[in-house]
Amino acid sequence: MSDQKQQPGQINIELDEAIAEGIYSNLAIINHSASEFVLDFVCIMPGTPKAKVKSRIVLTPQHAKRLVKALAENVHRFEIAHGEIKDTEQPPIPLNFGPAGQA
Repeated sequence: MSDQKQQPGQINIELDEAIAEGIYSNLAIINHSASEFVLDFVCIMPGTPKAKVKSRIVLTPQHAKRLVKALAENVHRFEIAHGEIKDTEQPPIPLNFGPAGQA
């Protein structure tokens, strides 16, 4: 236990070693329904015809909106510190989820 006292309203968040390593993703697929947003994070490698979803995050619409705002704020701070992030043109990625049906 820590000797520090927790302040009212403060949340103690634990981060284990496996999660702290993170998962690399170069593609995010976003879907939504009336009650949730689903973010699938994928790592696609050149010349590989198949990729797996490495992580899925499910958010409420309110949390998704807060995430967008927090990301925009952090991108802005990053660009102030390091310069503009260039958005390069990417060829469209053909996405295939599971087997295709045949008639």
